Amino acid sequence: MGYPLSMEWRCPICRKPILSETSLEFPFCSERCKLQDLGNWASEKYRISEPVIDESTPENPERDADEREN
Repeated sequence: MGYPLSMEWRCPICRKPILSETSLEFPFCSERCKLQDLGNWASEKYRISEPVIDESTPENPERDADEREN
């Protein structure tokens, strides 16, 4: 039992159904929607609400503990 390589999605801008395998602008349906999405990011319409990485947590706790001991 195999899985199809092509999936049906909806354009995130206009919600038009598109196939991942046939759309050159995937995940968008057209160059217009792709540029509109880029403009939304540039005008800060979209925002990332919180940092991906919690900067208050050390990246390497073992190394940080060793440095505090010395």
